Amino acid sequence: MAEFDVVTGGAGFIGSHLVDALLAQGRRVVAIDNLAVGRLANFAHHRENPSLTFIQADVADRAAMEEAFKGADRVFHLAALADIVPSVQAPAAYHDANVNGCFAVAEAARKAGVRRLMYAASSSCYGIPEQYPTPESAPIDPRYPYALTKNLGEQLLMHWAKLYGLPVVSLRLFNVYGPRARTSGTYGAVFGVFLAQKIAGKPLTIVGDGTQTRDFTYVSDVVDAFLTAAEKGREGEIYNVGSGGTVSVNRLVELIGTESVEYLPKRPGEPDCTFADISKIRREMGWEPKVPIEDGVARLLQNLDYWRDAPVWTVGTIADATKDWFRYIKA
Repeated sequence: MAEFDVVTGGAGFIGSHLVDALLAQGRRVVAIDNLAVGRLANFAHHRENPSLTFIQADVADRAAMEEAFKGADRVFHLAALADIVPSVQAPAAYHDANVNGCFAVAEAARKAGVRRLMYAASSSCYGIPEQYPTPESAPIDPRYPYALTKNLGEQLLMHWAKLYGLPVVSLRLFNVYGPRARTSGTYGAVFGVFLAQKIAGKPLTIVGDGTQTRDFTYVSDVVDAFLTAAEKGREGEIYNVGSGGTVSVNRLVELIGTESVEYLPKRPGEPDCTFADISKIRREMGWEPKVPIEDGVARLLQNLDYWRDAPVWTVGTIADATKDWFRYIKA
C-alpha cells in the first residue's frame, strides 16, 4: 500500500469524522478499531471506497499495531475508553486501553518512522481548574481514572518525543459534541442524554441548578484542529482545542427545547466551568473554531433519528448508574 494515514478509534465518534475528512482530501486511510465503542455504521458510506482499509484490532495489541503502521505517513491516535463512572468501576480496562494503548502506538509509530503522531488528549486532566479560560500550563489534577489514564498516555507520548524524537502533537479536547456521539452503554455525555429524552418526550435531567458552563466544541471544529495541527503543530507540544466560549447547561436546555426538566444533585469532582484558553493554537497555527453552539445544536436537532435507539435516562436510573461516582469521587 502506498503512503497512508492511520486513525485509531476510526469507527468511533470523532475518529469516523476524521476518516471522512482525510478521505475527502484524497488521502488513503487505515482505520483501526476494536468495535468496543465504535460502530462500522459510522463509515458505512465508504464501504466501496478503495482508499479506506478497516482493521479490527485492539490498540494495546503491540504486534497488531506494528503491522498496521508499516508504511504509514501519519497516525491520529483517538482510540480510548471514555466516561467517568466506568473508569471508576473498571480501572484496569482503562489502563489497558488508554495507557498500554499509547505505549503500543508510540512504539509502532517510532518503528514505522511516521512523519507525525497526533494524540487526542482530554481536558479532564485539569480537574477543577483555578483559572478560566484554562491554559495548557494549568496544573494537572485528574479526579478519576479516565482523566488519569488519558493524561498518563499524553505523558508517555511526550516522553517518547523528548527521548526518541517521536514527532508527537497532543490536542486536549474540551466537551466535543456532534453527530455519531456514543448513544449506548453507561450514562455519559449530556447531549446524548438530552436528545434521547427529547425524542421520548421525557423531562430533561439537569445536574445541579444548570448554571454550570461547558466549552462545547463541535466535532467538525475538532477534526479541523487535528488536520491543521498535523501540518502546523510544533512537535512535542500540547494544545487546547475548544469553542472559544462557554455555554450554561440551562442555555443548552433552551436550545434543545423541552416541556419539562428534572434536577439531580450536583456531583463531586465536576467543575462548575470548563473553558479552554485557545490562544496558543490560534497564535501558532491560525486555527479558529467555526461552529457556534446555536448552529451545532440546530444540526443535531435536524438529525434526531440517530438518537432514537439511545437509552432514555430518568432521575432514578441516573442515580443508580452514578452511585459509584458519589461513593469514590470527592469534591
